[in-house]
Amino acid sequence: MSDENAQNKAEMIDPVEWSRMMQRLAERSQSLVEEFVQRQSEESSDPQEGYNADPLNIGKAFSDMTAAMMSDPSKLVEAQTRLWQDYFNLWQSSTKRFLGHQAEPVIEPAPDDRRFKDEAWSENALFDFIKQSYLLSARYLQETTQGATSEMDEKDALKVDFYTRQFADAISPSNFAGTNPVVLRETLDSKGENLVNGLENLLADLERGKGKLKISMTDASAFEVGKNIATTPGKVVYQNELMQLIQYTPTAKTVYTRPLLIVPPWINKFYILDLKEKNS
Repeated sequence: MSDENAQNKAEMIDPVEWSRMMQRLAERSQSLVEEFVQRQSEESSDPQEGYNADPLNIGKAFSDMTAAMMSDPSKLVEAQTRLWQDYFNLWQSSTKRFLGHQAEPVIEPAPDDRRFKDEAWSENALFDFIKQSYLLSARYLQETTQGATSEMDEKDALKVDFYTRQFADAISPSNFAGTNPVVLRETLDSKGENLVNGLENLLADLERGKGKLKISMTDASAFEVGKNIATTPGKVVYQNELMQLIQYTPTAKTVYTRPLLIVPPWINKFYILDLKEKNS
């Protein structure tokens, strides 16, 4: 997309309509913030007995990793030196690209990494630099922590590795609108409606959780019991705090004497086998 086309699309955004949308969202946001602050105040004034801010003991795992890393600072210096050299090579490569020359990438994403599949991540010199800079930092972070956890307790080492990878994935430039060419392109094409829709979805999730983020995984209004879910006649014949036992009404002329008991996986719970006729 040329700069002229991008500018023309940006000028097509109606500032009046945009202001109205932002005002509506601001009003909803204000009420959510007030509710969140009030709930936090109530919870802090009535702390739960035995409350543990770190139930998985993650802090200790990372503290042990830091101690192990500091016990041999030469490895840390060596890793930092490699990172500086990689960045120096990246700056040289990117400078060539900004000047219109061809340059081999210093680092490339894994073949199965879908975050950088869009052509702009490679064809645009700026986004290519952002991508490679992130990949170098993520590799340095993971390799450094993995080197320090080799002498740690196995469970703590797994914790450090898992949460380090989660952190590295969270700071990916593909997760932020300002550094994601796909989002920027869609923002121009939709005149900013994609960002407004995303914010509305966030506010809806917060409203659903009364200030806490309760992400909706599906459109709840799309299902109707007896129409496209729970279509086989049946009833709950027993239930307790752990489970419900559902007895379905036979639809065939003949049935087995002994009923078939099906225990579905917890992740899908009750109606995994009875979503609609073709799946039942």
